[in-house]
Amino acid sequence: MLTCKQASQLISQSLDHPLSWYELMQLRLHLMMCGACNRFKKQLNVLLIGLRKIRSNIENNSAIQLPLDAKTRIVEKLKSNQHSQ
Repeated sequence: MLTCKQASQLISQSLDHPLSWYELMQLRLHLMMCGACNRFKKQLNVLLIGLRKIRSNIENNSAIQLPLDAKTRIVEKLKSNQHSQ
């Protein structure tokens, strides 16, 4: 059985790449019994959605008065943070 620390690590990893079948089954079993880890998973998903909206707004909003290179750096930083989590 996974600990909450192990489950939270798998939840984070699942945002970056697919989990193995075994990891996925272990995580699902843990999530069936652990409300705290379920909340953590939901919170990470909310943050991910928010980051995607911010990135989209920065890329597509001409009203943002930033130099193009600054917009590009921000978007790249958001992308790298999304992949490193």
